[in-house]
Order: sequence, then structure tokens, then C-alpha cells
Amino acid sequence: MNKKSDKKPDKKPGKKSSQLVIRVEKDERDEFVRLCEQMDTSAAREIRHFMRAFVKENS
Repeated sequence: MNKKSDKKPDKKPGKKSSQLVIRVEKDERDEFVRLCEQMDTSAAREIRHFMRAFVKENS
């Protein structure tokens, strides 16, 4: 007996499926996050943007 509520919810389109953990100096991280907030963006968004551009330029 399979009820729809018994199923695990499907992932949303565009939902991130993995993480990248990096270590950075606290002061650098704090300044980066502060600048991103000033620019009305998020640190994660800017890092994803950098990664896409880097892959595109170097592939």
C-alpha cells in the first residue's frame, strides 16, 4: 500500500545537491559577507557565480 504521503518528497528543480566546504581566514570571510550584503547579494551566490565563470573560461 503506497500512499502519496509515504513517499519522500521530490527535489525541487534547481535545488542544490551538494556542498563545498572551504576554510578561510575569519576576517576575509567576514569582509566578503559584509560586502555581499552591501551589494544586496549573498556570499553563496557570488561564489557560485565565480565557479560558473571560472569553469566557462577554463573549459
